[in-house]
Amino acid sequence: MVKIAFNSALAHKALGKEAPAAVTDPELASPAVSEGSTGRCLLTLLGIAFILSGLIVGGACLYRYFTPKRLYHGAMQFSDVSGGAAAESQPYYLPRVEEEMEISDSMAVISVPPPRFRPGDPAYILHDFNRKLTAYLDLTLRTCFVIPLNTSVVLPPQDLIDLFSQLMSGSYHSYLVQEDLVVTERILDVMPLGFYIHRLCDGKETYRMQRRSSLPGVGIQKRSTEECFTFHHFENTFVTQTRICKA
Repeated sequence: MVKIAFNSALAHKALGKEAPAAVTDPELASPAVSEGSTGRCLLTLLGIAFILSGLIVGGACLYRYFTPKRLYHGAMQFSDVSGGAAAESQPYYLPRVEEEMEISDSMAVISVPPPRFRPGDPAYILHDFNRKLTAYLDLTLRTCFVIPLNTSVVLPPQDLIDLFSQLMSGSYHSYLVQEDLVVTERILDVMPLGFYIHRLCDGKETYRMQRRSSLPGVGIQKRSTEECFTFHHFENTFVTQTRICKA
């Protein structure tokens, strides 16, 4: 009988060569790799969620402030009831006011061109319906004047759209209403007045106003010493003559 035997040293040497294979076995190393991949995936998802939330908030802000505005053009002829019956007797001599208006859900901007046959200044008039403020920008003086929104005169956005839809089909005969405003103080920072007025009046002298009828001692004040500007415009079924005076 032949007896076959293996050298123990060779056997240990062979086993020693196979041992590193167990260390580099991908199945044994997979738990560590899997944990690292999961962490990276979570960080990636968190980053994407943060970016998406920023886009949503930013998009909402952009939609609020830069939502498309509709542009309307309209004209009104008006009679001054203070002129008596003479103004009513010749309707073809009635003065005419033309303007363009941009309207959105929260604001309206009126572009008032210089009048053709009477004194007056070109202007922009901005109504901020959210903040309940009105700003007048005199384009000749590059000066802004701000006052609380007169909701008894200025129609809300949807009613303005309905009015200008009617005016675009033809001229409108109406009457004149006068308002007398007085400058009270200068505004040094227009940022608290809101985005729209800040965009209109930034870099320009800006003043706060009140209605003359609400000021004390109205009858004592001498108008001859005042510097005044006049705008004709409409945000209702009548024309408004706005007179702004700086004492």
